[in-house]
Amino acid sequence: MAVTGLGAVTPLGSDIGTTWRRLLAGEGGCGPITAFPLDGQPVRIGCEADAFDPDEWLDRRTQRRTDRFAQFAVAAARMAEADAALDIAYEPDRIGASIATAQGGVASLAACCAGADQLRIHPTLVTAFMPNMAAGWVSIELGLNGPVAAPCTACAASAMAIGDGYDAIRLGRAEVMLCGGSEAGITALAMAGFAAMRALSRRNHDPAHASRPFDAHRDGFVMGEGAAVIVLEELEHARRRGAVIYAELAGYGATSDAYHMTEPDPVGAGQARAMQLALADAALEPADVDYINAHASSTGIGDQTETAAIKLALGEDTAHSIPISSIKGATGHCLGAAGAIEAAITILAIRDQTLPPTINYDTPDAACDLDYIPNRARNHHVDVALSNSFGFGGHNAVLAFAKYQP
Repeated sequence: MAVTGLGAVTPLGSDIGTTWRRLLAGEGGCGPITAFPLDGQPVRIGCEADAFDPDEWLDRRTQRRTDRFAQFAVAAARMAEADAALDIAYEPDRIGASIATAQGGVASLAACCAGADQLRIHPTLVTAFMPNMAAGWVSIELGLNGPVAAPCTACAASAMAIGDGYDAIRLGRAEVMLCGGSEAGITALAMAGFAAMRALSRRNHDPAHASRPFDAHRDGFVMGEGAAVIVLEELEHARRRGAVIYAELAGYGATSDAYHMTEPDPVGAGQARAMQLALADAALEPADVDYINAHASSTGIGDQTETAAIKLALGEDTAHSIPISSIKGATGHCLGAAGAIEAAITILAIRDQTLPPTINYDTPDAACDLDYIPNRARNHHVDVALSNSFGFGGHNAVLAFAKYQP
């Protein structure tokens, strides 16, 4: 399956090129939250997409009717559409979308609850906070009449959205799918909820170094926001229209831990099986893997479990030979958008034969003993790469990408 277009809004930039450049430079997007006051709150830092300007993508009337997460999605989809040079009007019935989220329009819902006057609720409230509305607005704004889906499986959601789009094309339901995810979870309500769970880093005094995947001193994830959309296209369809092909999506695997609401199975069996299923779907072996873009979000149990899962899936010797990185040190954890952002970065790593670093990795953890590409990007031959996404509820999704061979 060909990847022919990329679009993104992230804490590192409002386009995929800026995001990629800053990521390779080892820059981070974490800082004090500026969107609303957080005086007295235990966590006051986040990775905001503060360069995003909705005026570039939506008229003012539509902005008033949409939550920020839907605005991110439309922007990323428009960028991906332009990057792929798609002529949607030529075959709208054969082009669809699969756009995920974890929380939906939480900002719109929280603002309404703060008002607490049921007689003055805005008539678009429901359609602003519904989780499917990023997908809905993408289909409306771009004119897509093919299948439109909206997975809502926590932090695995947008990887699953890409997998669902992959399957839709394989089943013949579409020729092209715009796939990804969007999240705008940096709100007082969401921050308070995750802080109450003790899931967030409390390094308020040093936000630049708060998100530190695999590092021994990690103390929780940093909330991020943004969106990414990739254009998936049936390979012969892409060739016929002369599309530029970034890479191929070669395999997809999805499993469930069936273990706990928030903690992964510490053995890593479900995550390992998802990696193995993605490789089997692609007809690949563990020895074929040249790079892994890890889910690792800077939580104690999460990063340790993923390390164990990689060893279980690929074998100890192979696992130790594969470079691995987590970009969440730079972007924070963008929840339902994370898998799509990381998939886009994995695709660029294949295109440019360059691996992004795990920033803020200073102190090794004995339980995390693989090659995590600390702090500096690395030139490396990449034919095959895995992108891992794991979410609350035990959802596991893995995408296998391969270098396009004309």
